[in-house]
Amino acid sequence: MIKVTNLYKSFSMGSYEVPVLKGINLEIQRGELVAIVGASGAGKSTLLHIIGTLDKPTGGTVTFDGQDLFRMTDPQQAEFRNRRIGFVFQFHHLLAEFTALENACMPSLIQRREPAAVKTDATALLTEVGLEHRLHHKPGELSGGEQQRVAMARALMQNPDLVLADEPTGNLDTRSGDGLFGLMRTLNKTRGTTFVIVTHNDKLSAQSDRIIHMRDGQIVS
Repeated sequence: MIKVTNLYKSFSMGSYEVPVLKGINLEIQRGELVAIVGASGAGKSTLLHIIGTLDKPTGGTVTFDGQDLFRMTDPQQAEFRNRRIGFVFQFHHLLAEFTALENACMPSLIQRREPAAVKTDATALLTEVGLEHRLHHKPGELSGGEQQRVAMARALMQNPDLVLADEPTGNLDTRSGDGLFGLMRTLNKTRGTTFVIVTHNDKLSAQSDRIIHMRDGQIVS
């Protein structure tokens, strides 16, 4: 599904180039739940952002079902992200003035889908993630775990092939974090959605199909 080949990424700091990714080679199969682990600064989030076309590599290629993502134009990449990838971040990025239902609807409304159908789909997804009693609550009225479940429902609204999750349990207590990871595992099994999760949580990463260890911008195992 995803093939990363000889991937490099550097950032410019004045006259210096700071290497972050140093020749990454990686394949992820459809339907896997993969955890990427490593110390802060290892390049985990940068790798995730490049796979999701939120950032561009300095060198190398990323293909998705054989299509080179960085031969796309910017509008093509935006369309690809909206239709085929869901994102869940450490900070949920929900819109404070909108309800859980309205937040979940956003990706499909951006695509100008029919609002009534979008509302029906979002209600079903929020019910699936255990929030049927919280549809009309705003983020400030939800717990951290509930807010991340709204973010998960939002990520799934376009029925993506791939969900990229960057430290999704990082701001949650142990119980909420375990619950969110269990939800991802369930969605992976029942929907066949591929998950790539960056995490520092060894207990949770141990429940994945495969663990990728990174250090100093390289995959070490």
